[in-house]
Amino acid sequence: MSNSTISTRQRLIDAAMELFVTQGVTQTSTKAIAELAKVNEVTLFRHFGNKYGLLLAVISESGMFQLGESQNPTNQALKEYCEERLQLLEKFPEFLRSVVGEAGNYPVENRQALGRSLTQANYYVAEYLATVIERGDLQTHLSAQKLASLLNTMLLGYAVIEFTSEFHELWHSRDEFLENLVALFLNKATSTSLVKYESPTIEKVIDLPANLVHLILQRAKKSGLRDYALIYVLFGTGLSIKEIVNLERMHQIIDPKEHILQITQGSIRQVPVNQWILGKRYGSYTRNPLTQWLKVRKDEHPALFLNNNGMPISELEIQQCWRVLTEGLLTPEGEKPLIEQAQNTWCVEMLMKGMSLENMSIITGWQLTKLQPLARRAKEKSALEQAMRLNNKS
Repeated sequence: MSNSTISTRQRLIDAAMELFVTQGVTQTSTKAIAELAKVNEVTLFRHFGNKYGLLLAVISESGMFQLGESQNPTNQALKEYCEERLQLLEKFPEFLRSVVGEAGNYPVENRQALGRSLTQANYYVAEYLATVIERGDLQTHLSAQKLASLLNTMLLGYAVIEFTSEFHELWHSRDEFLENLVALFLNKATSTSLVKYESPTIEKVIDLPANLVHLILQRAKKSGLRDYALIYVLFGTGLSIKEIVNLERMHQIIDPKEHILQITQGSIRQVPVNQWILGKRYGSYTRNPLTQWLKVRKDEHPALFLNNNGMPISELEIQQCWRVLTEGLLTPEGEKPLIEQAQNTWCVEMLMKGMSLENMSIITGWQLTKLQPLARRAKEKSALEQAMRLNNKS
């Protein structure tokens, strides 16, 4: 095959991918593809037969099923494979939406050809996994063919759900999905990653006591307005550090009766900023550590929190700030306070105040299964408080 022929073929594939992504497979004509590739329409038919033959070429040559060799001589090889496949699939979200959403419009023979293409890709994957298993790098009770079939089905299913739906609550992150998938295939269903959010009887919720929370807030106040506002938002909203770094000034609703933050990434929702934190009030809706921090800023940067260099603060920098402010402090369990425990503390407090699990799920964006252990912890603390009140009465 000459260089000019390869160039023409590649131009057709690139043009098809661009149009399939922007306007869908069904609405894309062979004439439009040929015009974008700057070739005659007859050339397209000569190379691929029809539009669906070109679609198969786009899928097979997009890299979604290209294999690489794992150099890791451990069961990490399986996770490597899954991560690589998802990273490749995530490069083509619009294309995958189009292929899945419009598959019903394809002629039967083309759907059959698409199925054969996926089967062939699966065969190559099975060959690769068989080599990994034979080397002893991957210990599994499944055959290479079955492992490849199940893996690819789950990975494609993940991509379809992730690219075609919002707020599905089936998993909290890609990393969690991968950990659970690998644990399942390696017959490690009892691993902590698999049961982390599924078993309220196993997961131990550790929130922070009021005196420790107020001490951390006092340290933050002495450290400066930025740190004070940051810790205030952690304990007053229950947001994760990932959600905090994505906040902008415009993501606020402030008036004398409310202070609300708008979460625009991940689980899109509105979250109230509480003035009362574990029995102590930290300002009002219009005057609190966060509004004071924004008031003294002279910059025009849209980010809600900036680092010491005037740039948007990172998750790592928030973690470092937490470590400094909690240095030398210990929880009642004798452990260092973790930043994730700020979320637990906020959730437990809200549940103790009477918020239902359904409403808490809306506010946090968390599944009910993840909230169950927190609800149990809230009941434990409520029972303890009631017992103490009864004791005082006697």
